[in-house]
Amino acid sequence: MISKDFKDLDKQLRSDVKAMGSILGETIKHFSGHDIFDKIETLRFSAKAWREAGAGRDASQQAACDTAFKSMSQTAASLSSQELKTASRAFAHFCAIANAAEYHHRSRRNDHKLAMYAINEGKNRAAALGPDADSCGGVIPHLLEKENCTPKQIYDSLVTQQVELVLTAHPTEVNRRTLLDKHRRIQYLLTEADELRSKGVVTKFQKKLLDDALKREIWLMWQSDELYRRKPSVQEEAERGTLVVETVLWEALPNFLRKLDATMMDTLGDEYRLPLEAAPFKISSWMGGDRDGNPNVTPNVTREVCLRNRIRAATLLKNDLTEIAGRLSTTFCNDELRAKVGTEARAPYRAYLAPMISKLALTILWAEQELEKVRKGNVPDEKIIDVDEIYLTKKQLMDEMLVLYKSLCDTGNHLTAEGKVLDFIRNLSAFGLTLCQLDVRQESTRHKEALDAITKYLGLGSYADWDETTKITWLQSELTSKRPLIRRSDWKDNSFFSDTVKDTLETFKMISEQHDDSLNAYVISQATSASDVLAVLLLQVDAGVKKPLRVVPLFETLDDLNGAAETMETLFSLPAYKGHINGKHEVMIGYSDSAKDAGRLSASWAQYETQEALAKVAKKHSIDLVFFHGKGGTVGRGGNPATFKAILSHAPDTINGKFRVTEQGEMIYQNFGHPDRAMRTLDIYTAAVCAEKHTERARPTPEWRALMNKLSEISCAAYRRIVREDERFVPYFRSATPELELSQLNIGSRPAKRNPTGGVESLRAIPWNFAWTQTRHNLPTWLGVGEAVKEVLESNDADKLRTMYKEWGSFRTTIDLVEMVLAKSEPSIARHYEELLVKDPKAKELGSHIRSLHNETEAAVLDLANHVSFCETNELLTRVLHVRNPYVDCSNILQAEILKRLRNCNNAEEEATLKDALLISITGIANGMGNTG
Repeated sequence: MISKDFKDLDKQLRSDVKAMGSILGETIKHFSGHDIFDKIETLRFSAKAWREAGAGRDASQQAACDTAFKSMSQTAASLSSQELKTASRAFAHFCAIANAAEYHHRSRRNDHKLAMYAINEGKNRAAALGPDADSCGGVIPHLLEKENCTPKQIYDSLVTQQVELVLTAHPTEVNRRTLLDKHRRIQYLLTEADELRSKGVVTKFQKKLLDDALKREIWLMWQSDELYRRKPSVQEEAERGTLVVETVLWEALPNFLRKLDATMMDTLGDEYRLPLEAAPFKISSWMGGDRDGNPNVTPNVTREVCLRNRIRAATLLKNDLTEIAGRLSTTFCNDELRAKVGTEARAPYRAYLAPMISKLALTILWAEQELEKVRKGNVPDEKIIDVDEIYLTKKQLMDEMLVLYKSLCDTGNHLTAEGKVLDFIRNLSAFGLTLCQLDVRQESTRHKEALDAITKYLGLGSYADWDETTKITWLQSELTSKRPLIRRSDWKDNSFFSDTVKDTLETFKMISEQHDDSLNAYVISQATSASDVLAVLLLQVDAGVKKPLRVVPLFETLDDLNGAAETMETLFSLPAYKGHINGKHEVMIGYSDSAKDAGRLSASWAQYETQEALAKVAKKHSIDLVFFHGKGGTVGRGGNPATFKAILSHAPDTINGKFRVTEQGEMIYQNFGHPDRAMRTLDIYTAAVCAEKHTERARPTPEWRALMNKLSEISCAAYRRIVREDERFVPYFRSATPELELSQLNIGSRPAKRNPTGGVESLRAIPWNFAWTQTRHNLPTWLGVGEAVKEVLESNDADKLRTMYKEWGSFRTTIDLVEMVLAKSEPSIARHYEELLVKDPKAKELGSHIRSLHNETEAAVLDLANHVSFCETNELLTRVLHVRNPYVDCSNILQAEILKRLRNCNNAEEEATLKDALLISITGIANGMGNTG
């Protein structure tokens, strides 16, 4: 029986969390003793009492609130170092299992909504995808009925649009893979429990089996080491980061496309089927190719990762073909396939597939052989496999599979063709023979340095000293020249060229060696000029790259964003460059560094205007422009948990069916760590990109633009006044947050800073956001917003601002995201860190001032949104915070105490215990907050 009430369903979430919390408690008592369990409970009860007393936001309960907070602090202070570690483990694990339950519950609610739709208005519909406003099952009918789109228009959009998800090496996934596997298994057990409950009767034996399985996972979690004990190699990082493709997406993507196909036929008509080789999704990666500030990513490392990806892809394809061959025992086929296998073949499909399976096995052996060459420099002659014996391009394999598919269809076996065979074709279309193509990324200064060395060596002077016009003139001349600029023999063993120059030039040599589809784009970080782009193109051409990778400038800071349109106008006006790009170009927008540079509100407006301006420049020059959105998990780095709204908040006429975006760290697991979540994420992306193209949205009026400029100017000045101009800020940041300790987490292969000796300005955006998230300050997201909103609300433009919030979705989305972050922030917790850790009186004064700005921001945002309390219409966030807050609060109190002791510790053994405790507390807070960097 399906309940009509979601409240009944939500009770099950609370029941799941309570049951697993009880199991965790029993586990702690069993393995660590009653004494520490009782202390953990004392801490938890104090945290609940603090929350019930208003957590410092209800003046009428201030006394009770202060008592509860003091109890938390005193309990933490009374614990030994080992007890601090055990308590931190307890709260970290609780947040992790609560996340697992919450992720499962989202799938449960989606299944429930789909079932209700099928029972009611969807009786005669396919009901493959739900009717939600952010699902294809809801978007397509809406576009037909409300936006007056024709079925052909929607169909054309769906079959031509593409979302490219770029998995990045950003180190924000704090959970070990072994623990993520256990969290995943817990979700499967919860699903199994739901299925048993749906049958109405659960036997005692069935219940015991499930209970024991759940206890087993939680027991094993508690007995596992939560921490990475060393930094991963780049190769390990790449394999770990893209594992989701093999374990989840390989099945989830074709399953989603099957549902999309059914939804399209159901809503648009039977003639509107998803084409056989449709690839609305593409998965790429930066892991193994992103060398910006990471000296561990060498040319050989990229060679290795490319080959490993080929091995993994060929292994998956070979396994699937073997399974298909096992199923296809059919004895008849069409004439085309029969001609290929001969008249003697009793099982023609198996005979046809056998050499293909052997060829994939050879492809694996060839890649392993090449891998050995990279590692050792040579391989015995008897092992050599020629490239003519293997699959190098997906077209080779696709052509052969289409023959098989056609034969099945020609002989009346459509159902067989549209089973595993169709899934194989769609996976091959999406992942190819390389699993996920690598982008190469390097900062612009490295290319300037290389060209400077070359021009000096050739006696042409110093490239670095030339002005922009001289650089462009020379670069254009060299691009059209038929003679090589420099030969490898000139620089390889020549001491005139520095090691970094040789590394840069060897990277381009490596690119020239790669086979089709191994590499994707070349991204230039810190791009500021047209010469930055021309330099990379020239270095590719000179290295002998037959099909140069598309060159993607990344505009990151506020100044870079503001100058981006002028840079691209210059490039598109150069005949030598325009002749190389075939009417297509890609530009990357950096959300993280621009927000770190200017504050979230100012950066978001600059990003919006920059994309508008670039789209106009591209249209003027008849260039098909694709934006690559470099977003992180947190709002401070451009993230938005509401993906559908986020995509529709982009400037109109800037996406046009092509959406390339980074997926990083913890967001990879959150969005794709489980088949149900992965399919839901794919559905949301597909629906959003289609809806964005066909939905009429409010565009900013001249009046709104003037108001946004004013807000941007005020917020940027307010943000920089604190972060850049106040001499107290760096000492405060370094002492009041665990920023200095974050580098010990061992979750990524690259350093936390581009420049190891630099200050906050050289700190990467990830640890910058990570540190503030840990202390519940979340400063990068809201700083400057309150002052801007408050000033305008107190001016004659107040009504205009309120109208802009109500009518312009892009602005409303920005403010609502700030509101969400404020809901997850706790000034009282941040003050506690300050009281325990900040010694400098001036820095403490700044902390007090920042908290007053936080309070003003809360008041201003609530006023503008016309809300009494934070996110009062966001049921999901309210539910999540209610469950997790007391546990995250405990982790924060423990972390502050750990940091205090660690910074004053002189005992090596105790220091080791405290370091473990700190890193575990960081994991716990990250799990509780839902995102990190």
